[in-house]
Amino acid sequence: MVTKGVRIRIILIGALFGVSFAAVTARAYYLQIVEQKRLQKQARLQHQRSIPLTPQRGIIFDSRGQALALSINVDSIYLNSRHIEDSAATAKTLAAALSLPLAEVRDKAASGKGFVWLKRQISPQESAKVRALKLPGVGFVEESRRFYPNSATGAQIIGFTGLDPTGLEGLELLYDKEILGKAGYLVYGVDARGRGMGAGRFVVQGGSHGNSLYLTLDKNLQYIVEKELAAGVRAARAKAGSVVMVEPATGRILAMASYPSFNPNAFRDFSPSGYRNRSICDNYEPGSTLKAFVLAAAFEEKVVRPGQVVDCEKGRYRVGGKFIHDTHPYGRIKVEDVLKVSSNIAAAKIGKSLEREKLYRYLSGFGFGVKTGIDLPGEVSGVLRAPNSWYELDLAAISFGQGMTATPLQTAMATAALANGGCLMKPYVVEKIVDGEGAVLEERKPQVVRQVISREVADQIRSLLERTSEEGGTAVQAVVPGFVVAGKTGTSQKVDAVTGGYSADKRVASFVGMVPSEAPRLVILVMIDEPETSPYGGVVAAPVFSRIASQSLSYLHVVPTVKATATPLPEAQPEITAFEPARPVGGGEAALVSPGQKTMPDLKGMSIRQVLSWMETNKVDLSVRGYGRVVDQFPAPGNTIHYKKPNWVRLAPVE
Repeated sequence: MVTKGVRIRIILIGALFGVSFAAVTARAYYLQIVEQKRLQKQARLQHQRSIPLTPQRGIIFDSRGQALALSINVDSIYLNSRHIEDSAATAKTLAAALSLPLAEVRDKAASGKGFVWLKRQISPQESAKVRALKLPGVGFVEESRRFYPNSATGAQIIGFTGLDPTGLEGLELLYDKEILGKAGYLVYGVDARGRGMGAGRFVVQGGSHGNSLYLTLDKNLQYIVEKELAAGVRAARAKAGSVVMVEPATGRILAMASYPSFNPNAFRDFSPSGYRNRSICDNYEPGSTLKAFVLAAAFEEKVVRPGQVVDCEKGRYRVGGKFIHDTHPYGRIKVEDVLKVSSNIAAAKIGKSLEREKLYRYLSGFGFGVKTGIDLPGEVSGVLRAPNSWYELDLAAISFGQGMTATPLQTAMATAALANGGCLMKPYVVEKIVDGEGAVLEERKPQVVRQVISREVADQIRSLLERTSEEGGTAVQAVVPGFVVAGKTGTSQKVDAVTGGYSADKRVASFVGMVPSEAPRLVILVMIDEPETSPYGGVVAAPVFSRIASQSLSYLHVVPTVKATATPLPEAQPEITAFEPARPVGGGEAALVSPGQKTMPDLKGMSIRQVLSWMETNKVDLSVRGYGRVVDQFPAPGNTIHYKKPNWVRLAPVE
């Protein structure tokens, strides 16, 4: 007979077994049903190793759908050292085939590892050479490699990527998240000690293609711009140069180039200075190109009116203790001729009529002193100081484009505002972003920043800019056969980093123009940095504009608006932006003689090019007046050329 105590113990033991069985059953259900997927994945990971592969980046297209940057599949080579039969011989063979250091290959071949990269993203020739060897322990896997089919064309805009491949410069950097796809993985099996088992190769098809960009750039226009810029810089023996081509009605950048450049397919072979997009990264003093915007402000404020006369003081005007010079000793000229003859004195007087606050407001309105907001990395804002810090001389200097800085893009966009009726547009390079299925994710539209001046004033300034390419103007070499050009030359001094003053021989020559003037399709800015053959924008920059505009209009099928003429044009009239310090009291004539005295030769009969060449060779600045051939000069032949004293030659047409 079972006693009561035994019965209780049996019940308790049974209950304990029942609870334990229920707990085991619940745990088994949780592990096999609830946690099944997670645990299976964890088990797989314990027996697998994965190596991330380079993701597939999206394509960068130009405005016509031509690929500027794309990703291609290439082989990468890895080693499974446990399957290598003779590590020394294998290392020697691979080092020769892949142009790798023998010691590096030998270490990897003898590492004892189941997987180690040997060389990634190799060329098809290298791949074929290694495959033909059929070496044990040598494996291949396809990876994505960035390729730029047009080599250097658009290089500073597009940029380049690293091996990762993350973007390192240009649009590849700025739009890296949008362009970069998801990576796939190379997966291989391992045992409990992490050693590779069998062939152990499998590529997970988990990667995805990145989004693609469609740009406003036209590959053919970009090629024209880069070709002519390079030729212009080399011809001028200059340090560097930039060109910006913009569609004035929309702000679309059709081409943008800097020289020197580089090939993004082999960017490591080039100096990093070639990576610079100088059109947005470099500041320069715009010089006389700024006069158009000063005159536009004066017309808008009605402080100056067409037909009004400005006294140019016979080429020498004192402001704030220094003298401002004009190239030619003009007297009273009409406002309509200020841009044509590029008078610094007239520009200074017009700036004075506006005074500081108004001039600053309009220059800021045209976009100077602030970033344009273009969708490219590295843009700088230029320097336009607040008007309360301007002295009298600053007001005068800024009125003809010195004492402030701008980027080539800022000057081009401000000129586009004159071309389109007074609207400052926001420039952009990326037109739309498209996913791998072709769906448009984002699309850009033209954006008006502000209305700076009225259409009436913009039309007036445009018509005055046409006169600079007429006979007697500073930009006759900017003429485009069959079209009317409206534009402005600029020649500005560079600041000497050592002295803090203006350099005696370093200049920036520029020209910015619109064509056809009556209905501008293109605004093109050409900037040549430190030209040696001539410092004048009308001589070195204007011809580059002419060649670019002529070829571009032909490519765009723009119908000529005027009958072309075969009559040769006169040579451009140079314009100089320079100060002369006020003559000191006392000191006599000796104080005006330079330490290295030079004697004036007989220049009569020379052309302007011959005069400029002589000036450059002998490091002498002469005021050049008129056009044609030299008919008069000061000082007379055989006399000493004095420092800080007007020295000039006068030219006249040959009858």
